[in-house]
Amino acid sequence: MEYRLNLPVEEVEVKKIRVGDTIYITGTVVTARDEAHKMAIEKHDKGEELPLNFSEVAVYHCGPIVKKENGEWKIVAAGPTTSSRMEIFEYDFIERFDTRIIIGKGGMGAKTTDACKKFKSVYTAFTGGAAVLAANSIKKVKDVFWLEELGMPEALWILEVENFGPLTVTIDTYGRNLTEEVKNRARKVAEEIEF
Repeated sequence: MEYRLNLPVEEVEVKKIRVGDTIYITGTVVTARDEAHKMAIEKHDKGEELPLNFSEVAVYHCGPIVKKENGEWKIVAAGPTTSSRMEIFEYDFIERFDTRIIIGKGGMGAKTTDACKKFKSVYTAFTGGAAVLAANSIKKVKDVFWLEELGMPEALWILEVENFGPLTVTIDTYGRNLTEEVKNRARKVAEEIEF
């Protein structure tokens, strides 16, 4: 199935989506890699104010290349970062912020799968190597936070996107993890091959 979603997205909409489905999103996406995940969780746990409501956006594992033109930020390239780097933070992030859509590449593990099932979120994969395609769906940079503290690739870039995708759902709200399923099938095939 293919879905075109407007952010923020409600739980009832996310629960319709299954592993293997394709989605496109329109609305606000925020880039967040490992340092941003860590900082957001720490600030939340200390009761400090955060610059945005993570439940109203999709979180994109991405360290974009950005330049300033005529006083405005422009995204040059915005390909996904390998999501396994965020595995140690993602459960806590989803639990605290109720983020419904996570975007990255390479899949995520058991803790993120548990979080998606328990808190009703999906993890989606954007094609690696398609940084310019991603940038073409970004209409503008709305804001940036933590640039001074974390640097360009780790900062929270707040992006307005239109039909951002295609995003393939690899973890759904029912506990399926397509990446792990494919790995397990490959292991079985490898075990059956005689050398």
